[in-house]
Amino acid sequence: MVMSFRVSELQVLLGFAGRNKSGRKHELLTKALQLLRSGCSPAVQMKIKELYRRRIPRKILTPSDFSVLHMQAGQVPPAALAQGPACHLPYEQSTVAPAVPAALLPPVPKREADVPHLATPTQPVRPDVKMKRLPFYDVYDELIKPTTLASANGQRFDEAHFTFALTPQQVQQILTSRDILPGAKCDYTIQVQLRFCLCETSCPQKDYFPPNLFVKVNGKLCPLPGYLPPTKNGAEPKRPSRPVNITPLVRLSATVPNTIVVNWSPEFGRSYSLSVYLVKQLTSVTLLQKLRAKGIRNPDHSRALIKEKLTADPDSEIATTSLRVSLMCPLGKMRLIVPCRAITCTHLQCFDAALYLQMNEKKPKWTCPVCDKKAPYNKLIIDGLFMEILNSCTDCDEIQFMEDGSWCPMKPKKENQEVCQTSAFSGIEACRSLSLAASSLYTVSSESRSSSEGKKKVEVIDLTLDSSSDEEEPPAKKQCPISGAAP
Repeated sequence: MVMSFRVSELQVLLGFAGRNKSGRKHELLTKALQLLRSGCSPAVQMKIKELYRRRIPRKILTPSDFSVLHMQAGQVPPAALAQGPACHLPYEQSTVAPAVPAALLPPVPKREADVPHLATPTQPVRPDVKMKRLPFYDVYDELIKPTTLASANGQRFDEAHFTFALTPQQVQQILTSRDILPGAKCDYTIQVQLRFCLCETSCPQKDYFPPNLFVKVNGKLCPLPGYLPPTKNGAEPKRPSRPVNITPLVRLSATVPNTIVVNWSPEFGRSYSLSVYLVKQLTSVTLLQKLRAKGIRNPDHSRALIKEKLTADPDSEIATTSLRVSLMCPLGKMRLIVPCRAITCTHLQCFDAALYLQMNEKKPKWTCPVCDKKAPYNKLIIDGLFMEILNSCTDCDEIQFMEDGSWCPMKPKKENQEVCQTSAFSGIEACRSLSLAASSLYTVSSESRSSSEGKKKVEVIDLTLDSSSDEEEPPAKKQCPISGAAP
């Protein structure tokens, strides 16, 4: 009976018996046969008969069927079959053939180790692959362990089939996590998550998609992350390293299994792994609470780092006696609220933890905005010295550290700008007053010059005065009578 079961029926049987129900068909079959050999309870036997009747309805159970069941279980001797055990089938009523003596029973079939199709595959079905932990997800259960996407036929495109089933408790967890916001689409905080990675066991692997990947969940095409723009000409486009939420395509039922069909292009010398998890999605607010719960780093750590940076180097000709640090976040250009940095960073400058987590929630990069090095969530710390400075100094945006680890506030930039504007304004006013004074002086001198010239002209053209020579008169005055007499 068990040898005729499909994957879904094997999973139902193993789940009913409390065994691991994930894996390929030959693995599930091996587990089911081991369950029979180790001796199964009457309830499990009835479950096998029930599944068998569903698989092949209206078939009369022969004594050979009972002999296979009991001989593999190794629990009931063949002589006990002569008592004619009753078979209760709730879905189909059938007639059970009378039992026959044990001497007439067929021989015991071969052990599963001798069956050709149960041979060990060339590549490990479940290699020792560990997926890198994602900060925004808490793993609740492993629905499909990391399984190798093995190339079966060596063709240009390959295909693999996977099956998993949810327990009633998991279905209830997903259904109760549905979050309906006004004006937004419905989403689940408890999700079924599909992940791909390289089949490497040296370290925890990040998400990595096979080339030319297509995924169908329960016969429906699964949307995958879009390709990133190529970094250089001719480079093969890649998808971003992130998991795939397949919850909208999953059958939220404990009785119907879910199928995943994967199509991809195999590569020579490189293999991939697939895994499915039940996870809970977290928010940046939750991660900030967890970061605060870890505690604040002792201020003495930062003071020691300051002293180390400001210690005079005997080989250096230039000695640094002070260090200026900004209290503004380099991400949002705002004053720090929760100053943090990675413990792997060597700089004192901090960035705001809340803003950093919000940005990585939208687009996870986990890169320090100060030094551009990796700053993962598990390496973040809240700086206690900067917390003290922010609480005690509220009117400055920059501070200066001394050699002994002490600090002093720098003059705010706003006041500097006001002073500069005031000095510039006073300089402009001074220039205006000087220009006005110069213009007035110029006007006075012009008026005096014109008045003196007027007096001189009056003296020249006054006919009552005697002139000793005609040369003293202006030339124009001589030509005026001539020009007037012409017409």
